[in-house]
This record gives sequence, structure tokens and C-alpha cells, in this order.
Amino acid sequence: AVAVCTGTRASLPELPGLDGVGPWTSREATSAEEVPRRLIVVGGGVVATEMATVYQALGSQVTLLVRGKGLLPRMEPFAGELVAEALTAAGAELRTGTPVESVTRENGTVVAVTGTGERIEADEILFATGRAPRTGDIGLETVGLEPGSWLSVDDTLRVEGTDWLYACGDVNHRALLTHQGKYQARIAGDVIGARAAGTAPAAPQPWGPYAATADHHAVPQVVFTDPEAAAVGLSLAEAEQAGHRVRAVDVDLSSVAGAGLYGEGYRGRARMVVDLDENILRGVTFVGPGVGELLHSATVAV
Repeated sequence: AVAVCTGTRASLPELPGLDGVGPWTSREATSAEEVPRRLIVVGGGVVATEMATVYQALGSQVTLLVRGKGLLPRMEPFAGELVAEALTAAGAELRTGTPVESVTRENGTVVAVTGTGERIEADEILFATGRAPRTGDIGLETVGLEPGSWLSVDDTLRVEGTDWLYACGDVNHRALLTHQGKYQARIAGDVIGARAAGTAPAAPQPWGPYAATADHHAVPQVVFTDPEAAAVGLSLAEAEQAGHRVRAVDVDLSSVAGAGLYGEGYRGRARMVVDLDENILRGVTFVGPGVGELLHSATVAV
């Protein structure tokens, strides 16, 4: 058996002038030795909001350019709204519905031109516009797979259409999170060992030692903004789209006793998505200072 664990790389858009700008990705943003006076962040997802939070706090004047309508589009709408309010209150400039059409570097200054023709200047520009699999040069074509593609796997982490190739972590596009990659690696190791010994079941049971069920059922994630956003399971919209009969229970976290430990004026919100037919939780989302610590119990519940 062979397991592909090559991960992903930052995906940069095809923009005029990009090659001559020296754009930042998450790698450059987390290894920089100096804080730019002005920073443009392109994107509205997890990396974009986290890096905007960090660099605004470190003293940069951050301008966040978002093609879509808001931040953190894969979470409950209130999560992106509260994070956006906090970034704006911290001094960052947030522009939604603002695609970048081209970039140049003029006398050391980065100039981003938006869809309306506006020129926005900064010292550096960070693109947080998604990830791409690192599978372009590992010989996938020799086994009938497309070089540069994501590797689709079943719940045993075996690549579909093969009987000996496995893929763990970001490269299989199931859940692009470090803890999920570790979880998948443990499952794949058990599966490979059991199959080699002839003891693996023909149809692994969900939540058993040979099935990565959590990848599509209860994936916890924390967005390290200020306030934090944390979620597990389905959002209300996702649950409804999946055909579940659900209702949302919203909670003001300032009314929770533990909020007082953070001082006066704590502001936070939680939503539980309750399945009315099964009487179970389909998903939970928290936004507020320190809410990542609340996610453990929610993950167990979901």
C-alpha cells in the first residue's frame, strides 16, 4: 500500500501583473520578520480573516478586499457579521463585493486595481484565495489518475478506483484541517494493517476503527479571529438543504455565567441547529472571546 500525504499549496488567481508583485500567501504572512505599514488582504475566508486580525493588531493598516457579500461564507451568517464588525472597529477597512482585476508594484508600492477601476495602494498584498493539491509531479498519470487533481477517497481513505493507493490529509479534499489529517492517518494505518492481515471487514461500520466517518459528520473548526468563531456539524442552511427538518436555537453568550470571567461587556452568540425528527443536534456555532474552549462539548454532542 502507498499513502499520499502531500498536502496542498496556496492557490493564486490568474491576474495581470501578479508575477511581478511578489504576493504573500499564508506561508509568507506567518514567516514575515517585519510588519508592513499597509497590507491588502484578498479573500474573505478563514486565512483572510485570521491574517487581517493579526496584522491589524500588529500595527498594519489592513484593507480587506472580498469578492463575495461577506466574511466566513461557510459558517452561519452572524459569524462573518460579528468578525467584520470587530475588524472594522479595530481600524481595518473592509470592502465586500470588490474583486481584484490586476496588480502591479510601482516604486516598491503594490497597487491593486478593483473591478470599478479604483486603485488601492499598500506595501504588501496577501492572497488568501483557496488551496490546490500538491499532486502535479508525483506520477499520478502512471496509475490512470489526473496529475494535479484532488484524490477522492472512500471512508477507508482508499483512493477511488484503486485497491492499494490511499490519500490522507488536505490532498483528499475532505476536511482541510490539521487535526482531520491526523485522524485520517490513524484510520488509514489501521485499515492498511488490517487488510494486510486479512482481518479488515468487507464493509467497515461507521464510527468504527476502519472508517473516517467524522470527515463528513462532525468536523470541529476554530477561526482564530477576535472574537473567535467556532463551529461543528451543519449550519442551519446546510441542514435545510440536506432535507432535515430543523430549527435554530440562538443564545446570547453574555448571559452565560462563564462570560463574566472575561470582564464586563462580553459579547458573543451561539446557535444550535436542532433536528426536530431525530431530537439530535445537527450543528453548533459559537462567536465570542474564547469560544474555542466551548467547542469540545459541542463536538461530542453532535
